[in-house]
Amino acid sequence: MAEKIAHSEVLEDRRESLKNTDVTEVKTVKGSEAFHEAKIQDPPSLLAPRSILLFLCVLVGFLCQTMNGFDGSLFGGLTANSKFLDDFNGSDKGPWAALMSAMYQIGSVCALPFVGPCIDTWGRRQGMVIGSSLVVLGTLISGLTMHNHSAEQFRAGRFFLGFGVAIASAAGPIYVVEVSHPAHRGIATAYANCTWFVGSILAAAAVRGALGLSGNLSWQIPVWLQLVFAGLVCAFAFLIPESPRWLYVHGKKEKSKEVLAKWHGHGNVDGPWVKLQLSEYEEYLNMEGADKHWWDYRALFRNRASRYRLACNCIFSIFAQWAGNGVLTYFLPAVLSTAGYTEDVTKANINLGYACFQFCFALVGAAFVDKIGRRPLMLGSMASVTVVWIGMTVASALFAQSGEENGSAAKAVVAMIFIFGAFYSFGITPLQALYPVEVLSYEQRAKGMAFSSLSVAIGGLLNQFAWPISLADIGWKTYIVFVIWDAIQWLVWFLIMPETKQRTLEELDDIFAAPNPVKKSLKVHKLALNSDKQVVAVEDI
Repeated sequence: MAEKIAHSEVLEDRRESLKNTDVTEVKTVKGSEAFHEAKIQDPPSLLAPRSILLFLCVLVGFLCQTMNGFDGSLFGGLTANSKFLDDFNGSDKGPWAALMSAMYQIGSVCALPFVGPCIDTWGRRQGMVIGSSLVVLGTLISGLTMHNHSAEQFRAGRFFLGFGVAIASAAGPIYVVEVSHPAHRGIATAYANCTWFVGSILAAAAVRGALGLSGNLSWQIPVWLQLVFAGLVCAFAFLIPESPRWLYVHGKKEKSKEVLAKWHGHGNVDGPWVKLQLSEYEEYLNMEGADKHWWDYRALFRNRASRYRLACNCIFSIFAQWAGNGVLTYFLPAVLSTAGYTEDVTKANINLGYACFQFCFALVGAAFVDKIGRRPLMLGSMASVTVVWIGMTVASALFAQSGEENGSAAKAVVAMIFIFGAFYSFGITPLQALYPVEVLSYEQRAKGMAFSSLSVAIGGLLNQFAWPISLADIGWKTYIVFVIWDAIQWLVWFLIMPETKQRTLEELDDIFAAPNPVKKSLKVHKLALNSDKQVVAVEDI
């Protein structure tokens, strides 16, 4: 009651301030008052030379997602290669495909205890390097099966690939979120995850392009190309600035201030963005927090707000894997087989076209993460793919009943696959690297992203084990599951996922500390501006 009275008194004082101030403009905004005040005082420019140079630096973090896209999508393409399957006595569906594919996710699960310590102890850059080095090791193990065609060795290589990618794909988005300018954080990190498709497309293109080659080369070339992005991360990681937050909490406050001034303040240590972030570091960052101890996970469960943040992180991560995209990413050739597409080249062409198509829609969606907001994007996308799965189920059922004579039903299946990709890529893909990182506090971030990786791996394990067997046993009826489950996922997201746009990372602490974080995050503010465009009063609506 006392807090409500105090809040009412503050609002009354602000109303009086508005009446007695020479106000020339009033802006209605969602998000943080301090964020918008800094934005008005020092409008950030995407085209400023320092901003462009900073984007080039965070591209190294982008490469971690590109690596993830290549490695994660490669096996799906290889299952369309008959030579690869013959060499390893494999199949594009059933237990063999499930186990071979799942080793990647098993490696990711085993990496869980190491993700947080690597990123917290040695820094965001070193975390990217450690993960990328393990990807190099996994590639060497897989690639050297060219003569013995050992399925066990190939699975071992996929284990190390998954282990390394779990670390790198956690460190990359954390780096991008923490180093990017606060005003550009959303769009930069959204585009970071879009580069997952760059890797996916290159994997699909490599598989398609190598199909005509003789012998082992038809599958060896795509496998060895896994070295490219991991090698680039290792080469450039130490040429870019370290996260100013990591520097600050590790006692390097002056270095942190220098990084902020150089990259966010255009060289001005007294700039509004620099002062805002340093004041928030001082207020919110725990200098002796759990991130200093590899064994300490208390920050994830300390209070209601901490548990709520971790729940948002894990629920978004795992639900994004269970929308049905796993089937269409890893086992697209098997899905196409249920619609009568059996030729290797045809399936490879559709696989490549699908990856390019998704990439285009992901790029468009990333441009709207700050304009539309995180909640509308995720909710609109999930509702749309639920409807698409209904169409997919009907089209596949019609084809199964009428056989190959029903060419229209077969084309409808392919159309539904592409429509699903459009909605999913526009609304969910840009958020996959952004939202799970944003909802965590600094103290939680590295270890929390390990739980995000675990959630993705758990979701992936179901995708890898359940769906290929389901497609082999019951075919198109598998899609009925997604119709029901996606509707449930939409409801859960609607009830618990707060909006995170237009705030600094530290200011989100106030959102999650509120009794109703969703309601708090959607609150609207009025900013009163004087003739000099200075913020002179703020009123809550």
